[in-house]
Amino acid sequence: MWHLKLLAVLMFCLLLLSQVDSSPVPELGSAKRRPRRMTPFWRGVSLRPIGASCRDDYECVTRLCRKRRCSLSVAQE
Repeated sequence: MWHLKLLAVLMFCLLLLSQVDSSPVPELGSAKRRPRRMTPFWRGVSLRPIGASCRDDYECVTRLCRKRRCSLSVAQE
């Protein structure tokens, strides 16, 4: 008879463990990404030349990023 009680307790513990294991986990990809912050020194050192690939205006020496390339003029054809 004690075998049945032990089996019931083990099944109950397994049930509780499965509930804890299946708790929802927040998604990491859904959080907004902050733009990278650099100190003024590294911003000046890491500026890209004309024609280099870029993501925003702050990466280029000319402060003009057009069509994902550092540009010399505002209107580029």
